Amino acid sequence: MNKLTITLIQTELHWHNPEANRSHFATLIKDIKTSTDVIILPEMFTTGFTMATVENAEPESGETLHWMQQQATQNKAVITGSLIIEQHGHFYNRMYWVEPNGDFQSYDKKHLFTYADEHHHFTAGRERLIIEYKGWRICPLICYDLRFPVWSRNDVDFDLLIYIANWPAARREAWQSLLKARAIENMAYVAGVNRIGSDGNDLKYAGDSTVYNAIGEPMSAPDRQTPFVKTLTLCNDTLQQQRSHFGFLNDRDNFILK
Repeated sequence: MNKLTITLIQTELHWHNPEANRSHFATLIKDIKTSTDVIILPEMFTTGFTMATVENAEPESGETLHWMQQQATQNKAVITGSLIIEQHGHFYNRMYWVEPNGDFQSYDKKHLFTYADEHHHFTAGRERLIIEYKGWRICPLICYDLRFPVWSRNDVDFDLLIYIANWPAARREAWQSLLKARAIENMAYVAGVNRIGSDGNDLKYAGDSTVYNAIGEPMSAPDRQTPFVKTLTLCNDTLQQQRSHFGFLNDRDNFILK
C-alpha cells in the first residue's frame, strides 16, 4: 500500500482513572470523520505517567487490551498506545499495536526515565519491534526513547517511527528538535503524540504532537495545549523518492546493538 493514513489524538488525561480515560478516548475515536489506518494514543493513556504501578497495572490480557481490540474492530483501524502491564511479577510500560482483526503486538519501553525513578518501578524492554502493516515498516517507541538515537537508528529499513509520550512542557524544545532530528537522520516519517494538561504530580504538558517527513519538514504545525484529533496521510512513493535522491542511508555506519 503506497499511502498510510494516521490519526494523532492529543488530549488531557484523567489521573489514575482508566475507565474515564477509555470512555474519553472512545468518544474522540468515534468522532473521527475521515477514514484512517492507524489511531495513535499517548503514553500511559489510561492513567497518565505514574509510578503507582501496583494500583494501576493490568494483566497482559486485561480490560484495556480488550477495549483496544473492540475499538480497532469497530473503527477498522489500528489502535496503538501504552499502559502499565504486570507480567510475572514485573511491571512494564507496554505499547500495544492492535489491528482490526484483533491481532496485537507489543513493545516494552527500553529507556526508563531515571530522572523520575521510572527504573525503580518498571522493568526495561530489551528488543525493538518492527511492524509490517499494509506495505509499511513501522517502529513504535516510547517517550524517553526519543533521546537515544542509536535505539532509533534505521538499520532495519523502517518507513515510520512512532513516538508516544508524556513529555513535560518544560522540555518542549527538546521534544520538537529531537523528533525532527530522528526524521532527518533516519530518512523516515516520524510521528510524535504527546498529551496536554496537568497530571497528579502537577507536571504540565504542552502537547506539540506532529509528524515530520524524511527531510525534517513538519506535515502539520505543532499545537501547544490544544486538544485535537488530527488525520494525516503519508506517502511511501514520496519517501522512497527522497531516499533515492539523497542516498544518505547508504552511507550509514554499521554496528550491533548489545
